Amino acid sequence: MLREWRTTRPFNLYLRHEHLFAAIAEILGDAVTAEVAAAWTEVYWLMANALIALEKRLYAQSEQQGWREWKVVERLDETADVATFRLRPVDEGPVAGYRAGQYVSVGVTLPDGARQIRQYSLTAAPGSPERRFAVKRVTGAGAGPDGEVSGHLHAHVREGDVLWLSAPYGDLVLEDTEAPLLLASAGIGVTPMIAMLEQLALTGHRAPVTVVHADRSPAAHALRAAHEAYAAKLPEGRSVFFYERDAEGAGRTGLVGLAGVDVPAGAHAYLCGPLPFMRAVRTQLIDKGVAPADIHYEVFGPDLWLAEG
Repeated sequence: MLREWRTTRPFNLYLRHEHLFAAIAEILGDAVTAEVAAAWTEVYWLMANALIALEKRLYAQSEQQGWREWKVVERLDETADVATFRLRPVDEGPVAGYRAGQYVSVGVTLPDGARQIRQYSLTAAPGSPERRFAVKRVTGAGAGPDGEVSGHLHAHVREGDVLWLSAPYGDLVLEDTEAPLLLASAGIGVTPMIAMLEQLALTGHRAPVTVVHADRSPAAHALRAAHEAYAAKLPEGRSVFFYERDAEGAGRTGLVGLAGVDVPAGAHAYLCGPLPFMRAVRTQLIDKGVAPADIHYEVFGPDLWLAEG
């Protein structure tokens, strides 16, 4: 399985190139001359090779090389659509370290034989002898297709099953700082925040930590108990939750608004959630005096949502 995942990458690159150029030809029509096509092809492969080189450097820096088999030792259904999976290495060997906020790639083979990879944030603090991540089942609800991998994990993966996991990666990591912190998340974006909060609780972070989360309802708020518990363990931790419905006694009603939330001077902020959420929170933080350089986030794609400055 591992060898097949690796050797299919060149094919995937050519397939993506084919679909990209089909879309370009459909949109631009006769404007796509031979010279234009050649220029787009050159740019595509320059970017592809740059990303491949970056991936190789990341693997070289990691304590874990390549993929590794991990056995599910526990599955917990957090909400109707979110399940947590706890895994330990099949070979029982040492576990590579990671930083709070990082993710792993998870490889599965679907019933039709297709091999797919998805990324999931680790929800345990660094130093854990296991891997723990939560998966939200993606449902198109008529607006698009259901998530293949998330649906497969929810429907078929139980205790005793084996998954392939990569080394941990990711740039949205908790920095070693004594500054005040704000951790803002929405929906399943809560997952890296749980790892960060657990680490802060374990290290006894003394500065104020403000936890902000937005969700559809308290029942849909995955890992809510851990969210509250870790924040409560911090000397100056406080939580503010926003729910679109059923907020009575559990939080504030409506979308996230920081007007009534105290953000200390010099605060560092970490954001994770849908792009509109992160953009709105980032704007409000800047209005409150937080330096843009101190607002950390991760986007799987171009930062087009920041193009307006």
